[in-house]
Amino acid sequence: MFLQKAWRTAAFGLYGFTQFTKSGFLEHSKKFKEEDMQVRMEGKNCMVTGANSGIGYATVEGLASRGATVYMVCRSKERGETALSKIQLSTGNPNIHLEICDLSSINEVQGFVSRFSAQEKPLHVLVNNAGLLEQNRVTTPEGLELNFAVNVAATYTLTELLMPLLEKAAPDARVITVSSGGMYTTPLTPDLQFSESNFDGTLQYARNKRVQVALTEKWTETCSGKGIDFYSMHPGWADTPGVANSLPGFSERLSGKLRTNNEGADTVIWLALQPKEKLKSGAFYFDRAEAPKHLLFAGTARSHAAIDAIVDSLRSLCKLL
Repeated sequence: MFLQKAWRTAAFGLYGFTQFTKSGFLEHSKKFKEEDMQVRMEGKNCMVTGANSGIGYATVEGLASRGATVYMVCRSKERGETALSKIQLSTGNPNIHLEICDLSSINEVQGFVSRFSAQEKPLHVLVNNAGLLEQNRVTTPEGLELNFAVNVAATYTLTELLMPLLEKAAPDARVITVSSGGMYTTPLTPDLQFSESNFDGTLQYARNKRVQVALTEKWTETCSGKGIDFYSMHPGWADTPGVANSLPGFSERLSGKLRTNNEGADTVIWLALQPKEKLKSGAFYFDRAEAPKHLLFAGTARSHAAIDAIVDSLRSLCKLL
């Protein structure tokens, strides 16, 4: 167990430093096709969580610049309004809307979806981008560990409750979940809220991101034939406000080597634009290509068998029974 964990950490570090940085993006971009990004999105409704900064902001800007109607889901009204104004100015697209929701609260997520669903608009693209890496153990008023609440519980609840609107957009509906390469360091575990006494925020974040990848597989299975496809992706190591705040040492060590927000958002936008026949539902993507979900000899592949029990737990914790 210890040797396997050490191997995962070492393999992830080597893989990351050679692939996830700006130099990796520049190398991979040599194979990108310019025409892939020249798709217009007029008439498409898109929702992006965590949209006022970082990769979320760049995603909104990328979708809006191609004519999409975009709903920005943000916790802060003030920061959301500032971001919305900037994006409307840069894109010339007036069809950008701000939705306020604290994703750390399942009750708020449910209330938001209820209000939004009353409009009965088809939802073509849902981007689960909002993420959190809190290094200390924090429990929400609803009794959930904070990282889990934002990264997993909110992602699961939002996606599940928006399924009727996604079905309205079928067969062109898709859900894109922004995971992280950090998930390579850990198997899937049913211990969703980190019951161990020595809390490790970075490990909990990695576990959360592994859950997102497994959920993407599960949704592909349960929604087969409904015209909704599901993709998870890794944006690479980008110089976002979230990284700077939660991993300051990492950010400083890799100063000048991290990707820009636009480079981090590139594959999110690419996944939103491509015809479905070019993509594989349930797959994990990195730099516009399908990527492995497990590192060689890491011993994480079999762990995904636990997803059914995890979904049962999520349905209970998120009051979706």
